[in-house]
Amino acid sequence: MAVAFTFPGQGSQSVGMGKDLAGAFPEARRVFEEVDEALGEKLSALIWNGPEETLTLTANAQPALMAVSLAAVKALEARGFSLKEKVAYVAGHSLGEYSALAAAGFVSVADAARLLRIRGNAMQSAVPVGEGAMAAIIGLEQPDVEAACAEAAKGSVCQVANDNGGGQLVISGAKAAVELAARLCTEKGAKRALMLQVSAPFHSALMAPAAEAMREALANVARNAPAVPVISNVSVSPTQDPDAIAARLVEQVTGRVRWRETVEWFAANGVTTLYEVGAGKVLSGLARRINRDIAVTSVGNPADVDAAIAALA
Repeated sequence: MAVAFTFPGQGSQSVGMGKDLAGAFPEARRVFEEVDEALGEKLSALIWNGPEETLTLTANAQPALMAVSLAAVKALEARGFSLKEKVAYVAGHSLGEYSALAAAGFVSVADAARLLRIRGNAMQSAVPVGEGAMAAIIGLEQPDVEAACAEAAKGSVCQVANDNGGGQLVISGAKAAVELAARLCTEKGAKRALMLQVSAPFHSALMAPAAEAMREALANVARNAPAVPVISNVSVSPTQDPDAIAARLVEQVTGRVRWRETVEWFAANGVTTLYEVGAGKVLSGLARRINRDIAVTSVGNPADVDAAIAALA
């Protein structure tokens, strides 16, 4: 009867997220203050008041989502919750892996905010605007999607970036190649092939400059062994070794987010309940489609905190 905490990635953000946590728990409010101090700006004001288009920018959304996740964790801890005692594993979707690691003590909240600001800026600047693209492919088997990517690439970059489960794969790379691959996937029988409104081709080989930026940034930050094992996006295996974790975070920038396999790993290793900690319910929805035998619940507001404390007692 094991519990795992999961942490959402980009796309889960919304204006006003976490404001009720900050109002109800001084410990949660302190997280937002720490992030503001670390970044030298009032990111909290943007999170709570918008505008949405500015919050959605990669360099803002990444630390913002981490802040909300950590605010929820600190609210739980304020009620007597111990991650080390109650949670077997942590994992996060893309940037959410940083939230998971900060929750487990691998890095401080302030360092996580600074790392994610570096990550967001580096990912945004790795490819000129308009040269990269991503597309969601619904209802087509992974080998067929990979074959379409290979056929479309023709010396360019086009690859599976996210395996989200529930028949959803996301492809990423050079704009023309991704557009061609999306058409090929439709021809192969995909239910939908939807171009995504994103600012860069995340989790593709085109992100190599951003990976190098993260290698340098992670080498210069204080790192600790996390209190519980983290399940890496790229390896789908548990570790508490700080050097291995840092290496996997570098690989993650250009590598595939293997979320379907992560949820399946949890199920195969005794996890019976997944908590999605932070903004939105995207990961909860994905988990339900991947494995209905795992119970899922969200912790994103004070009422959720109360419910989680009661369930985890």
